[in-house]
Amino acid sequence: MNDIREELMVDLQRIEDNGYMLNEGEVLWDYIKLMLKYIGDPLPELRDNLIYATFAGWIGEKKLFNDAELREILSVIIDDEHLFYHLGSEEDPSVFTRTFSVLVVVLILQRHIEQPFLDLSEFTHLKERLIGYYIEEKDLRGYVTEGGWAHAAAHGADALEELVRCVESDEAVQLEVLAAIQGMLYNGRYVFSDDEDDRIASIVVTIIEHDLLSPSLITDWFGQLEQCCDWPRSRSLYMTRTNTKNFLRSLYFRLLHHNRGTELMDAIIKTEAKLNIFV
Repeated sequence: MNDIREELMVDLQRIEDNGYMLNEGEVLWDYIKLMLKYIGDPLPELRDNLIYATFAGWIGEKKLFNDAELREILSVIIDDEHLFYHLGSEEDPSVFTRTFSVLVVVLILQRHIEQPFLDLSEFTHLKERLIGYYIEEKDLRGYVTEGGWAHAAAHGADALEELVRCVESDEAVQLEVLAAIQGMLYNGRYVFSDDEDDRIASIVVTIIEHDLLSPSLITDWFGQLEQCCDWPRSRSLYMTRTNTKNFLRSLYFRLLHHNRGTELMDAIIKTEAKLNIFV
């Protein structure tokens, strides 16, 4: 580990211990620049426990940044060196830069929901970057032995859940998000095993609970999830069917716990039965 990283770890641990307060004479943006530089560090203690936690403390808890500063952080975090860094690569450490960048987007979107600061063009650009990232991400590993949590499908789902909650998210945006969810479930390479199904289901639960789409449109989308049933038998079919069944089951029980969507729950059961070769 180089001296800068070691010093950053010591400083961020001290800042956390001090309730995310800086010492006299320290400059907040000096740390922001370093945190953005090392946001995808392969060492989980730095990336996850310190850098992400500090962003959460400063953006979410203490709300230290004004609108212009949040825009500045956002413009960096969704650029080609962060959210889109080596996008499309698989099985390499670049995934950590992408998946921890998207977690900072979650924090910024939460601030926007509380007090909107993005204009429509800025929101549209962010929406396009987020959905584009979720569609194009190929490294869908959950927990990585060498490096800790990557969790692209889950972290991206967290951001999409906040995206659909924004007042700017009209019907067209909601439908784009549902299409991106189907693309993730239909990835054909990974069977999710680290609660990704529940994190993805949270997006649809939010859409249903806030009446962001009509039940008929959501039911129609469930029907689209049956498309893989017409595929020839293959390993990709098995993975897709398993991911989609698990997602539907997670969604069903989330709605059951919330006492919501009886009509939609019937539609979920119908779609799950179509996908389930044992029924």
